[in-house]
Amino acid sequence: MTDLAPVLARLEHGHARILAELVEFAAIPSVSTDPAHAADLHAAAAWVAARLSAAGPFTVRIMPTPGGGASVVYAEWLGAHGAPTALIYGHYDVQPEDPVDKWHSPPFRPTLREGRLYARGVSDDKGPLLIPIKVAAAFFAERGRLPLNVKFLIEGEEEIGSRHLEAFIAEHRDLLAADVVLSADGAMWRSDEPSLTVSNRGLAGLEITLTGAAKDLHSGRHGGSVANPLHAMARLIASLHHPDGRVAVAGFYDDVRELSQPERAEIARLPFDERAYLAQVGAPLAVGEPGYSTLERQWTRPTIEVNGMWGGYQGAGTKTIVPSEAHAKITCRLVPDQDPDDVIALVTAHLETHVPPGTRLVVHPGDHGARPAHIARNHTVVQAAEAALELVYGVRPLIVRMGGTVPMTEYVQRLMGLSTLYFSFSTGDEDFHAPNEFFRVHRLHEGLAAWAHLWDILGKQ
Repeated sequence: MTDLAPVLARLEHGHARILAELVEFAAIPSVSTDPAHAADLHAAAAWVAARLSAAGPFTVRIMPTPGGGASVVYAEWLGAHGAPTALIYGHYDVQPEDPVDKWHSPPFRPTLREGRLYARGVSDDKGPLLIPIKVAAAFFAERGRLPLNVKFLIEGEEEIGSRHLEAFIAEHRDLLAADVVLSADGAMWRSDEPSLTVSNRGLAGLEITLTGAAKDLHSGRHGGSVANPLHAMARLIASLHHPDGRVAVAGFYDDVRELSQPERAEIARLPFDERAYLAQVGAPLAVGEPGYSTLERQWTRPTIEVNGMWGGYQGAGTKTIVPSEAHAKITCRLVPDQDPDDVIALVTAHLETHVPPGTRLVVHPGDHGARPAHIARNHTVVQAAEAALELVYGVRPLIVRMGGTVPMTEYVQRLMGLSTLYFSFSTGDEDFHAPNEFFRVHRLHEGLAAWAHLWDILGKQ
């Protein structure tokens, strides 16, 4: 690997400059869920495109998505004849900053404290996304070329479910053709040990409304004579699970692919301290589907979660009413081989069967589900990434899974037959989607070296 030394040296000498660029990038409030930030999404896409153009002789385009969604930034360099082609994925959009009063520094004024850069989106996904762009720049500067063919697919809607990306990929399959996908999005399991993520769960969601009377009623005059939708909602939600934590929806587990014994053994060998985990999240006890460990539940088992319930009076003091409506938001995390539409149908049928007397149910399915995805444990890119991380950290990485969802991985798997390896240098404790999101500066440096090693290894295969 000695021929890589000049590239690694250039990256190391550029640490301060690259961090300054990340500060600039993270200051753009590119919140995809809020139409008020449409101009900021455009600014973030233009920023990424400019950095790719500055990195070297990429062909760079900002491309519209079908249906008028946020643009995709696409770039390619295909000068490594005979070498494999990697499609690199990331996203420039971020979550909302709310609640702002919980931040210790302004969410879009990136602030460095004790080796951590604090800003909304700095870990998910702007810091990890910047890494391969700067690695490309270092290779071009030192060698005039990359060791493999590289395409970038950078979207602006990951935080709202990649609503228009599936249609974009379907429309541009020839343009995006590659041998493997490397995702800068995702996260390593934790900061003190390198890891590779080989699967993620899918997602399906719905919102439900229960109505009783046609209007809110005086609880003195009408209480006890008509159904209270809030009471009914509590009963309906409780019906989704058995008392032991197993999902009670008929057919919910029918398509679930069970782990093999070697897979369960691999997870069991991971250095997981359940007491430390519970202390970290502030929970008194681990609960869930019986017969599985906490990590198996988080990574490899399907779930139904209630994300929110509301109705009735929410203000100060008391308002003595029987509310006319109650609402709930529900999401399901899915595992191979569950299908989002099938799961929504099963959950809907269960809810319709268990509607409490005196109420009416309306179900609003989510507008965009996502299937789970995985990459084979013995895939050549997994082996190359293991070698790259060992060169940087001096130890073999752990093989882990992700409980969350990145829709792109399933799209490219289903539409293009491509597997995705997560090669992110965020870690799960960096408070993305929460106040005080941060990215460890040393992870930025380690990521630069690891991406350089990975490209070098892949280019020699």
